[in-house]
Amino acid sequence: MVTSIRKQFNESFTELKYQEYLSSLNEKYKGAIEFRVAETPVFIDKQFKEKILSACESIVDVIVAPDFKELTNLAIPENVKVPNENDHTHFIAFDFGICENEKGELEPQLIEMQGFPTLFAYQIWHDLANRKCFSIPDNYSTYFSNLDSNSYTKLLQKLIVGNHLPEEVILLEILPHQQKTKIDFYFTAEYTGISVVCLTELIQEGENLYYYKEDKKIQIKRIYNRIIFDDLQQQSLPIQEKGKILFSNLNVEWTPHPNWFYRISKYTLPFIHHPYVPATWFLNELKQIPADLENYVLKPLFSFAGQGVIIDVTPSDIKAVKDPENWILQRKVKYAAVIETPNEPAKAELRIFYFWKEGDARPIPVNNLARLSKGKMIGVRYNQDKDWVGGSLAYFEK
Repeated sequence: MVTSIRKQFNESFTELKYQEYLSSLNEKYKGAIEFRVAETPVFIDKQFKEKILSACESIVDVIVAPDFKELTNLAIPENVKVPNENDHTHFIAFDFGICENEKGELEPQLIEMQGFPTLFAYQIWHDLANRKCFSIPDNYSTYFSNLDSNSYTKLLQKLIVGNHLPEEVILLEILPHQQKTKIDFYFTAEYTGISVVCLTELIQEGENLYYYKEDKKIQIKRIYNRIIFDDLQQQSLPIQEKGKILFSNLNVEWTPHPNWFYRISKYTLPFIHHPYVPATWFLNELKQIPADLENYVLKPLFSFAGQGVIIDVTPSDIKAVKDPENWILQRKVKYAAVIETPNEPAKAELRIFYFWKEGDARPIPVNNLARLSKGKMIGVRYNQDKDWVGGSLAYFEK
């Protein structure tokens, strides 16, 4: 989006450079990146940076309000409530589309948010690979809040490990080595010293959990949770049965506690009022169907990765919903194709990471990732056989 940098980047780009970039990204964990990596980062100027952080801080104001838990009590389905919830999440991710408003101006528009981790560790390596392979201006950074790769890594390590020994902390996922985001798990283990553990490997003895590491039985004191319960409910019966452990009263700390996945989610959108947050309603509270329904999207509250979303909504779609309390109607945003590429321009979505340290009044922005698309939506299935699309990161002007 910064014209001069974009022009310089595109003119110096070669397919050979891209292949060297991919080799660099895959250098440590060969074959672990199972998603397409875009050919370019996104470059964001100070003005747009201020817009996106303004929106984030406005949403944080809602999250830190004293009544937020009361406001979101119905966000957590009864069958997935986990005991011993803490005061706040440790992690938040805000997804914004780079959009065009009615005046033709570029602005961020919130798409979704989650009180849950994302590619926090991989993005450290991603930045290093970009700077190694491409010419990135010194006055642009992926990091916020005066952090750099070293201070960000230390903060991430502290939030994940807490006051425990790294071997007493695990990254917990279902069949982690089969997940498309496994590259982040491996870098998390490298940067923090914790182990990646599958749900099936947990051992429960009363309220305590254990796992084996090199034939040594170790008590788990803290869990860096990467399990999405919607995913758990799609697994085989033995894995679902094993997952019931997580809903019992356990002698462990969570980071983040699973309940925050639901509290900070699509469920929160109707409570936020900001120019960069599209108008959203719970479907059961919708007084009348908008006359311009073609400008809205229908989303199920309790799904992930875009599953169940209806883009071209009709009145019959709304009438067919049997549980309207579990759906939202959200005004569509118009993604702007602003990333110039050698052929057609690409659209971009930015995910801003927020970290929340124990004892702090509010979380702070720390890092980001980006996703480029030339399809109808962001996502692999909408970008088959396209180039200059996929996973990336944004560099913000300091």
